[in-house]
Amino acid sequence: MKYSGRTFVVSGGASGLGRACVRDICADGGNAVILDMNEGLGNDLVKELGASAKFFVCDVANTDSIAAVVQSTVEWVQQTGKPLGGIIPAAGVGRPGLILDKNLRPTPISAIDLVLSINLRGTLDLIRQLLPALAAAPPSGPDNERGVIIMVASSAAFEGQMGQVAYAASKGAVAAMTLPLARDLSRFGIRVVTIAPSMFDSAMTAGLSDKVRKGLEKAMEFPVRAGRPEEFAALVRQAVENGMLNGVVIRLDGATRMPSKL
Repeated sequence: MKYSGRTFVVSGGASGLGRACVRDICADGGNAVILDMNEGLGNDLVKELGASAKFFVCDVANTDSIAAVVQSTVEWVQQTGKPLGGIIPAAGVGRPGLILDKNLRPTPISAIDLVLSINLRGTLDLIRQLLPALAAAPPSGPDNERGVIIMVASSAAFEGQMGQVAYAASKGAVAAMTLPLARDLSRFGIRVVTIAPSMFDSAMTAGLSDKVRKGLEKAMEFPVRAGRPEEFAALVRQAVENGMLNGVVIRLDGATRMPSKL
């Protein structure tokens, strides 16, 4: 599978890791559908990339919102003649909070629902609704491959810190469904890969205090810095192009193992 001549759908595509993927897709001759809630950033990215990018406002926590952009995506694919080649659900939120605070108050269920609805349900629902179009795409190459799904987990799926119960639950579930999803889709020639990054420069980490950043850096081996979105996009490209990557979760963390607390 290659970017060139194909269309890839990227949720959370207007900023951070998703934006880096969108730029890489378009630079290599592919088309990118950008799904995001931020209209300003999305439209700016389309202006930058031109006709190879299309932006749609989408709330991945809302099934009807996804259904609308899926229909629009299928129509755009028909217009451009570049069939669907992959799905990159990169939309996500953090919302840290202790499950029980010092006053013995449990975290609000609304906070848990928000994280799960975007990170987990939104990922699975976007994939679910786009799959009919992906499975109907013309096969390519000697393996008759139709496409690849690249999900985004996190190092928190394995070493969630204090205050990350909801986030770790959402990302752990994404990691856990990688293999069964790959098994379900193998007969259609569709692969599934999940990337689990550590701290990367993104909209989610932009609000971290210097104290927290320095604490996280102490857990890093090499390099001692946040990952760059372009480094994430480079691994996404490898996952797209390497047909033997399937049903696997790849850590992208510079040998970082998160401590219990900072």
